[in-house]
Amino acid sequence: MTDDVNRSLIIDNERIFATDRTTLFEAFSDPAMLEQWWGPHGFTNRIETFDFRNGGKWVIVMTSSSDTDFENHWTFEDIRPHERISAFHHGPMHAFGLEVGYHDDEAGTRLTWRMSFEDTPENREIEKFLAVANEQNFDRLEAVLSGRIVKS
Repeated sequence: MTDDVNRSLIIDNERIFATDRTTLFEAFSDPAMLEQWWGPHGFTNRIETFDFRNGGKWVIVMTSSSDTDFENHWTFEDIRPHERISAFHHGPMHAFGLEVGYHDDEAGTRLTWRMSFEDTPENREIEKFLAVANEQNFDRLEAVLSGRIVKS
């Protein structure tokens, strides 16, 4: 991984999407689609840098419903099309690893989402919020995939 962080705090989410792995992977690899669904309810996004390759940088500005901007800096670590995406979030808040997996399922594709943090009191405080926020991320992704308008 990019940064030397003891990643002992793990947040796992998963959901089955009624679509194939190629379509689901494209929702992440296409920045125009990614902007529509990334983040929890109440946020809009602006992607400033998106170099979708191993070692590539990703900068996304997330804007809250109160018009506060949060600039997030990422590095893509390991991209395996239609199989997995591994990335590292450098900040400005909370350094963590993210691994997204794409798995065949009878009902479509099972998406696994694992966030790995250093086990600190601060990160323990946000753990429950992030599990819920990840589910909101999935809700927004489902809306984009189904062609519904995403309302933050």
